[in-house]
Amino acid sequence: MTTEQRKSTESLAIEEVVEQQDTVERITVRPKGTETTPDASSKSSTNGEARVHGEPEYVGAEEPTVQEIEQRKGGRFAFLRTKEFWIVLALSQALALAQTGTNTFTTLLADEGTSIPAFQTFFNYVLLNIVYTSYTIYKYGLKKWARLLLVDGWRYFILAFMDVEGNYFVVLAYRYTTILSAQLIGFWAIAVVVLISVLFLKVRYHIFQYAGILICIGGVGVLIASDHLTGSNGGQAANAVKGDLFTLLSATFYGLSNVYEEFQVSKRPVYEVIGQLAFWGMLINGTQAGIFDRESFRAATWNGAVAGYLVGYTLLLFVFYTGAPLVFRMASAAFFNIGLLTGNFWGVAVGTKVFGYHIHWMYPIAFVLIIGGHFVYYGTEGMLGEAKKPWLGEHQEHGVDGVGTARRKVETEAEAAV
Repeated sequence: MTTEQRKSTESLAIEEVVEQQDTVERITVRPKGTETTPDASSKSSTNGEARVHGEPEYVGAEEPTVQEIEQRKGGRFAFLRTKEFWIVLALSQALALAQTGTNTFTTLLADEGTSIPAFQTFFNYVLLNIVYTSYTIYKYGLKKWARLLLVDGWRYFILAFMDVEGNYFVVLAYRYTTILSAQLIGFWAIAVVVLISVLFLKVRYHIFQYAGILICIGGVGVLIASDHLTGSNGGQAANAVKGDLFTLLSATFYGLSNVYEEFQVSKRPVYEVIGQLAFWGMLINGTQAGIFDRESFRAATWNGAVAGYLVGYTLLLFVFYTGAPLVFRMASAAFFNIGLLTGNFWGVAVGTKVFGYHIHWMYPIAFVLIIGGHFVYYGTEGMLGEAKKPWLGEHQEHGVDGVGTARRKVETEAEAAV
């Protein structure tokens, strides 16, 4: 072979290598919210300019969308087969038990002659501040935390105001109305959550979700019927009109605060939301207690038992406020509220030991109906369930990457697909 032929053969081999490098498929896992076409790794020209090739890249499949993940993982009914469903179901019932515990301690305090509705909750906001505001300052630094107060403080002030007033009016309601009336009007909180979610957050509930809510409400109806038959519905109301209005106000504030908190924790870290809720709640609640609870505070009984009840109440309420945002992330404000409907059953179960209550035969039926409603509610949901929030974008790119969020699940699946 001549020298010229050898040079020609080497040139052809080099051109083949270049062409193979040009045709390598490059697919990357891009951050949420970026363009679908990745930046090129090489600069090429069609008018004879030299090619400059970047470092070779090994590639996989394109990042899966939310819809592709749900279809790949089983489509409808898939969420019932995930561990997330069982976690959020167990967590919602743990919160129902915590709420039952706070109601039990409130009853015990009233039996001791201590009724301080605003001041009683004040300790909870203080404890939440000590934990979550301190951690927020540790994460952000004092300067950034102060800026958070100035820029976003008004948002959290509104959230805290609704939360404080919900707690305050429900205590007032039970002073004037019967338990039966309070339970019936308490369903208004679920209606408020669904209505606000549909109108402002563009949530679209399936027919099975509406059916699940109605089944849960039917279960509570069985509880109420049992209380009525056994005569344990609270007797005669002291002032039914005033008590029912207070209950309606409380349910409205609770519904609004639940939806607003779900919105906030989908976009911001949990520790920030709880810390800011506690900070503003402490100020609002402290002011309200100083105005309305002064006489009750002076007339209250103070002894070792009361101190123990206040400690138990505060610790359980702390657990409740810590767990609620996780349910809002992994599920929704609607699921959170239907999960609390079992509180009446747990209340009687606890009351059998504390107050000598007896469980009527209709109570287990009611409990099964309420829990069954939870399964119906998620009967047609995909594997992400309600963690996929419609206001966060197609890829949940407008949401925070945190525990229990759909965005974290999507990014984990995308990394696994590489």
